[in-house]
Amino acid sequence: MSKYNLTMATDLYQLTMVYGYYKTGTAHRIGVFDLFFRRLPWGNGYALACGLEQAIDYIRELRFSEDDLAYLRSLKLFPEDFLDYLRKMRFTGDIDAVVEGTPIFPGEPIVRVKAPIAEGQLLETSLANIINHQTLIATKAARVMEAAGDTVVMEFGLRRAQGPDAGLYGSRAAYIGGCQATSNVLAGQLYDIPVKGTHAHSWVMSFPDELTAFRAYAEAYPHACLLLVDTYDTIRSGVPNAIRVAKELETKGHKFLGIRLDSGDLAYLSKVARQMLDEAGLEHAIIVGSGDLDEDIIRDLRVQGARIDSWGVGTKLITGDNNPALGGVYKLVSLEENGKLAPKIKVSENAEKTTNPGVKDTVRFYSQENGKALADLLILADEKIPPHGPLTIFDPIDTWKRKTLRDYDTERLLVPMFRSGEQVYECPSVQEVQEYARRQLEHFWPEYKRLNNPEKYIIDLSEDLWNLKHTMIRELRTSYIERH
Repeated sequence: MSKYNLTMATDLYQLTMVYGYYKTGTAHRIGVFDLFFRRLPWGNGYALACGLEQAIDYIRELRFSEDDLAYLRSLKLFPEDFLDYLRKMRFTGDIDAVVEGTPIFPGEPIVRVKAPIAEGQLLETSLANIINHQTLIATKAARVMEAAGDTVVMEFGLRRAQGPDAGLYGSRAAYIGGCQATSNVLAGQLYDIPVKGTHAHSWVMSFPDELTAFRAYAEAYPHACLLLVDTYDTIRSGVPNAIRVAKELETKGHKFLGIRLDSGDLAYLSKVARQMLDEAGLEHAIIVGSGDLDEDIIRDLRVQGARIDSWGVGTKLITGDNNPALGGVYKLVSLEENGKLAPKIKVSENAEKTTNPGVKDTVRFYSQENGKALADLLILADEKIPPHGPLTIFDPIDTWKRKTLRDYDTERLLVPMFRSGEQVYECPSVQEVQEYARRQLEHFWPEYKRLNNPEKYIIDLSEDLWNLKHTMIRELRTSYIERH
């Protein structure tokens, strides 16, 4: 699948604003934008940053074709000189971002864009679309993996995804989130993700009887025979027929792989099937469970003693079931005035929607004793942090809640991706990103990774940033009162 240009995958109001900047002679002013989210999906303890590779591809290929310009001309909204401006437009700014596979939290910049404001504005829609979607699915996959423990999870969602792109990039994100394989052949081809799959009920139904169907499949795949046993009657027909075919295979020197359960009470059926397989001398045969699974069902089935070795998780993973969007936003936080960057803030009656002004970074603190994450601190980018402590941080809302950090190591989460329009970051393989995500999650105590009611991780503002934010709010409120 060749990459395609997403320049026109934008909202019309982005283009009307870009024209406004052009018309007023301000398109060249440097602006800084933050992409971040306000709330964790599913009440999870963290989100897993994902989608950076596709975001980089999008920015690198940013350009308007003649066909694009012809369509924009047909809208009769933009004059010819502006279309010529778009024809020449390329991204020329700087981008810093959180590396894929990094656990992230509300309010933290995932991507920071510093560029002429017209360029930075144009990026909003596609950049948010890419990062929001893949971060959501990677986070969902990490939740499923948390529930699955030491068992295997395969992503089976392509048929139920909201379109081919959501299926493809959802498979990629699910793998980064921890899934060991996918049913999506295109994702396997493009990203070298292991692909898995057996047969559907239609295979069994296309033969005169179940046993004939199983024998035909075993003949086709003697070295990878895994049979779906719930087409007619799992215990009285499916498993006995699978055992019969397995023994025939093994007398020919082949090793039977296992069975799949796709319906019914998976806890009960898997326990009975396991006993039947073991009594037949097929202790090595695995049992795969599938059928509208999610992290809650998998957790409950494991608590109930289900004898399932591998899970196929589809619809509820690939669609981000019950939380279909991450809700990431893209906000202007600084703008060039008189040759210098001046902080900008959006103020809202809803405190959650009041933005953090200025050019910022996120610092993560790790205990030198055990390597566990202690807290995150949003800081102004030019702030200096004591390298190993002590440092007292405080809750940005309940400021009386304070914690003094000592004997720590620090990491700044934003990493350079583009400088002056040139890509400076080399994207790792999805296998490397998956391993990085696994190691990153090990830095967090299990309490932060609970599926329900996880412990809240500390995300505070530095004193300088907190003071800047509240000074700007007071000044804006005072100015508004004086004018009215």
